[in-house]
Amino acid sequence: MTIMKLSELYIYPVKSLAGIALSESDVEQTGLKYDRRWMVVTPEGHFLTQRSQPQMALVQTRIENGQLLLSRHDMPDLLVPPVTKNAKRISVTVWRDTLDAVHINTEVDAWLSEAIGIECRLVSFADDVVRAVNPDYSRQGDSTAFADGYPFLLISQASLDDLNSRLQTQLPMKRFRPNLVVTGCEPYAEDQWKQIQIGEIKMRIAKPCSRCATTTVDPETGQYTGKEPLRTLSQYRRQDNKVMFGQNLLHDNTGRLHLGDVVTLDL
Repeated sequence: MTIMKLSELYIYPVKSLAGIALSESDVEQTGLKYDRRWMVVTPEGHFLTQRSQPQMALVQTRIENGQLLLSRHDMPDLLVPPVTKNAKRISVTVWRDTLDAVHINTEVDAWLSEAIGIECRLVSFADDVVRAVNPDYSRQGDSTAFADGYPFLLISQASLDDLNSRLQTQLPMKRFRPNLVVTGCEPYAEDQWKQIQIGEIKMRIAKPCSRCATTTVDPETGQYTGKEPLRTLSQYRRQDNKVMFGQNLLHDNTGRLHLGDVVTLDL
């Protein structure tokens, strides 16, 4: 019998900028530590993503001694200063949610505006703000930071392998921006899961993840590559007029995840 394991682990410190592959990570109230704790917004406070700004994929992120570092190959690195108690708050929107966030400073805004090519600001998720998850798929107390809607996205390696068997050009897992990748199961087995445990972290499957134009952005070039993989996925992964790939998860406890952690099911 094949043992399912956690094979890849990712965080995306700044929503829609490049992610970071990890060997282990703390799990906090809103998800993986540092995951989607910062966000790029317009001057009016509306969130920006690769859906409309594919070049955001070219901005790399790192965490150094607890601080966010941004880089782009043709620009000097930028160390983002930590949030101070008297930092300015601004109102921002993420989909249907409007909340207060911490504006970093104008120097960071200038660097990001040059890196992305449009006027923008960088904000941080405020520690005293609670962003509840959609109550239709969650329990009281479930929350997230600047993620689209849920603390975790999980995809099995077998599901990507199956998709790649249908494509002319093979796609890497990072094209789909998961937090958790699992090996040792059949393709799309995650569609049937209800509750799972990865290492010491108990999780609930909330809902399938509907995929958008971000999956058509090449993370190496920051450019759209055409209609794939959405065109192929739409042929066999369409549900409620949306294309589904991967599952959104919620967690019941905090702790720590490690690559190689065993995945067990409670169907």
